Amino acid sequence: MILKEIYIPPFSPFSVKVGAYNTKGQGPFSPVTIVFSAENEPSGVPDGVWARSISATEIEVSWHILSASPERVLGYEVVYWEDDTKPETMGKVRVSANQNKVNISGLRGYTQYFLTVSSFNTAGTGPLSPTINVTTKKSPPGQPPLNVEWNLIGSKLTVHWEPVISLEMESDVTGYQVSYRRNRHKEINTITTNLTSVELTLPADDDYIIQIRALSDGGEGMPTEPINIHKLSMSVRGSRAWRPNTIPVSLLSIIALSTLRPALC
Repeated sequence: MILKEIYIPPFSPFSVKVGAYNTKGQGPFSPVTIVFSAENEPSGVPDGVWARSISATEIEVSWHILSASPERVLGYEVVYWEDDTKPETMGKVRVSANQNKVNISGLRGYTQYFLTVSSFNTAGTGPLSPTINVTTKKSPPGQPPLNVEWNLIGSKLTVHWEPVISLEMESDVTGYQVSYRRNRHKEINTITTNLTSVELTLPADDDYIIQIRALSDGGEGMPTEPINIHKLSMSVRGSRAWRPNTIPVSLLSIIALSTLRPALC
């Protein structure tokens, strides 16, 4: 049986219980539960919508939370796209009602995106905010540092490399990141520098693995192939000219001669 009312206010609560009956009579009722009538979509428009580029693949979008809305607000929806001729680039993300910002990732570098923000509930989405646009940063450098050279004396390791030159459509280099870890260990240490050399202290008699990459506003650049540092009991030196389209060699065999003249295998 369906009960019809002339008017029921949106999202009104009702106490409901259900019972079965047959020719023998009425059966027991279910426990009372609360149900709500259908609600209306939010009528408020989020304002203060603002966006900024974080990297070549990520932007941050923020807005003002609706302070007073006659309708229930469950959250906010951000819709973004490249342009009207590319519907396949459209995407959307949703966050809960207590959030006023969201990061959108997986975007294309140096690309303009348009976006709007709206609130939503179970009835649907409310009106869209005015469209704004933001351009992602240029992609990070695609070339790793070249001609890496290193010198190990005792526990002091000095590493040098050639500066990375960004291409026209790449972000300018702002510095370098040197990552190193002990062989057969997972813990990675990182050092950032705006120079093309770095000095490290490697305290244990163990082998180390080092990688170097350029840093930019668009993100982290391409790393070098892993450089294996064999910590011997005497001074050693090694180098590697990292060139594109060459077969990477991940292991450098360093022989320290008794004359302390370095030789590369």
